[in-house]
This record gives sequence, C-alpha cells and structure tokens, in this order.
Amino acid sequence: MIDYQEKQYVCLLDLGFEIIKGKWKAVILCHLGDGPKRFLELQRIICGVSQKVLNEQLRELEEEGIIHKEIYPEVPPRVEYYLTEKGKELYPALKMIEDWSIKYYREYEKE
Repeated sequence: MIDYQEKQYVCLLDLGFEIIKGKWKAVILCHLGDGPKRFLELQRIICGVSQKVLNEQLRELEEEGIIHKEIYPEVPPRVEYYLTEKGKELYPALKMIEDWSIKYYREYEKE
C-alpha cells in the first residue's frame, strides 16, 4: 500500500490515475501540451466545463506540480497556465491514450 496525502493506494499506478482523475484534467493537460493558455482560452476550448470546475481542476493540477500558474504584473493581471517538467513528462502518455482512442473509437466522434 502507498500512503499519499492521507489516502491509501494499491500501487503507484493507482496513485497516478488518482492525480489525473476527473473529467477535465487530462483534457486540460492535452491542451496545455500545445503551449501556455489563459483561463478563458481554456474555458472556450474545453466546451462544457464550468468556471468553478475549471478553477478547481487547475488548482489541483497546480498543487500536484503538474502545471504552473504564471501571474504577470499588468493591469488587468494576465494569468497563463503552463505544463511544468513533471507535466511535460506526463503529456506523452496522455497523447498515447488519445491516439489509441482516435484509432479505435473515431466513429463515435460528433462532427
């Protein structure tokens, strides 16, 4: 068993999936893999995510050190989200899952 943040996990794979669990986290990471994005840009790209949920998911990913939130000292403040090195290492695995899904389930995609 693995103890992490007062929870127990069967193995490191279980822990890894817990960290990226959620309807939007993997989608957020895939979009950030294309480069830094601002909050509203992410919200527009990810159709259907509420501001509250997007905020929560971004905060959780930031707490895990997978993304970085950069606040620029401008008026109004400009905020951008980036993948950290940890996030950049995770990105290829998510991309492989996306490619696998495209290969086997593309016919279910709505145009």
